[in-house]
Amino acid sequence: MAGHTENEITIAAPLDLVWEMTNDVENWPRLFSEYASAEILSRDGDRVRFRLTMHPDDEGRVWSWVSERVADRASLTVRAHRVETGPFRHMNIRWRYEETPEGVRMHWTQDFEMKPDAPVDDAWMTDNINRNSRIQMALIRDRIEQAAGERPAPAAMSD
Repeated sequence: MAGHTENEITIAAPLDLVWEMTNDVENWPRLFSEYASAEILSRDGDRVRFRLTMHPDDEGRVWSWVSERVADRASLTVRAHRVETGPFRHMNIRWRYEETPEGVRMHWTQDFEMKPDAPVDDAWMTDNINRNSRIQMALIRDRIEQAAGERPAPAAMSD
């Protein structure tokens, strides 16, 4: 059995700002509440390899892993996967962005499978990812909408 999640949220902000803030991996610790640090290991065009480190869990354990993302601005998609898989047999993530009248719809799809010796199974991780994605997406929405409100409005064109 494998795990699959899909979560989305609409952000009332310009597409350029949503794209810029959500793809600025170095600043993810200020965008997500779960990350203590994000270290860029390499960049090659739109491909970035990085190490994410989470805040300590309730037992004081610190989880860290290396992932790679490829952003495609033309198609408004990002594909990512864990390079260091940890307890996952694999973890693949796809972000899609879509402009709507209400703002930018950001959609996350995660496909994964836990290793047989992982401390949790696919069903537990599916529930955990769904629960946490909703929390993180709401936080991201709020932070981007706040940033959008702080930006000056574009100058009006005059004849």
